[in-house]
Amino acid sequence: MLQLQTIRENKEQIIAALKKRNIDAAPILSKVIELDEKRRSIQTELDSTLAESNKLSKEIGILFKSGKAQEANALKEKTAGLKETSKQLGDDLNATAEALQEQLYLIPNIPHESVPAGNSEEDNEEVFLEGDVPTLTENALPHWELAKKYDIIDFELGVKITGAGFPVYKGKGARLQRALISYFLDKNTEAGYTEMQVPHMVNEASGYGTGQLPDKEGQMYHVQADDLYLIPTAEVPVTNLHRDDILAESDFPIKYTGYTPCFRREAGSYGAHVRGLNRLHQFDKVEIVRLEHPNNSYQALDEMVEHVKNILRELKLPYRILRLCGGDLGFTSALTYDFEVFSTAQDRWLEISSVSNFETFQANRLKLRFKDENGKSQLAHTLNGSSLALPRVLAGILENYQTDNSIKIPEVLVPYCGFDTID
Repeated sequence: MLQLQTIRENKEQIIAALKKRNIDAAPILSKVIELDEKRRSIQTELDSTLAESNKLSKEIGILFKSGKAQEANALKEKTAGLKETSKQLGDDLNATAEALQEQLYLIPNIPHESVPAGNSEEDNEEVFLEGDVPTLTENALPHWELAKKYDIIDFELGVKITGAGFPVYKGKGARLQRALISYFLDKNTEAGYTEMQVPHMVNEASGYGTGQLPDKEGQMYHVQADDLYLIPTAEVPVTNLHRDDILAESDFPIKYTGYTPCFRREAGSYGAHVRGLNRLHQFDKVEIVRLEHPNNSYQALDEMVEHVKNILRELKLPYRILRLCGGDLGFTSALTYDFEVFSTAQDRWLEISSVSNFETFQANRLKLRFKDENGKSQLAHTLNGSSLALPRVLAGILENYQTDNSIKIPEVLVPYCGFDTID
């Protein structure tokens, strides 16, 4: 959420910046400023009314003590009217503040200056490419056929139990899944991230805190009886660990990692491009989250990108990095780098990680602050990244490591798996 002071002082610059997102922000920013002025006017009138009421109350007490009951009672009638006025003003203030908050929730983050203009994923900018694409035999199969051939993932059984998008991992497939989770967590903790186990459901305040609500409400599973949401990513509960906190500068950097299942409705996702593991309603992911001093957050973003690079190098998967354009940038992000692994059997790139800097956007919603060297409260910067999302990494391994009669296991995963081939 953008800060009101920033909007008031930089309206035209924000309008220009949000054009990168293909958004005309002028109407909503004008509405925000109008509501803020109305809120301030009501607050001033309310403060004046309360001050007048308090002044009269003191005078009434003095008059009663002086035996001037008639004059005191006359003033009491006036204070009754002031109390009714202050109540109405209070109701108007709350309604205006709520309307203002609702408008602020609708404004996306300001893109970083390095974000390219563009309308869709077709306009994202490739900034890095590494790894050799393996040459497969003519009999090479996509991962959903490999999963069936070697009996390691059963998509139909998942449909029977729950529905489409909820696969069942079997035997070596389940062990490889567990190996990836352990490997990712070990790499993250070795890099200084503290491992956290967090709830897989969150309340509404947590959803608003990281920006999933109200923007992605249609993509989240809602447990209505308890008003809780199944998490779409560990970013939500992990970042909310510090909601309403005031940190010290010496606390930075704060680095967390966590494994969770993730749940996304992904309404309207159909077709061949979402077959198999390409698009799921439930999937596993290991996340990294950082809370940073504003002066250091872009250095931290670079470190996170390098960290994910090193993991993919060890897995020996061909990958590329994209800087997302304004039209493809997430609602809460100021700058995002997407990692994609090349799926040789599908002959296409598969997104396996997004690493983002949200600057103060989430922190403003979370009321996540720190005391600077002058003792003044400032908003922290928040960042997060997938390290990594398992389904498409697993798809990439199955397809790129396949032979005519087996699937090799990446060398770095063999100690975690306890086997070196699936056959």
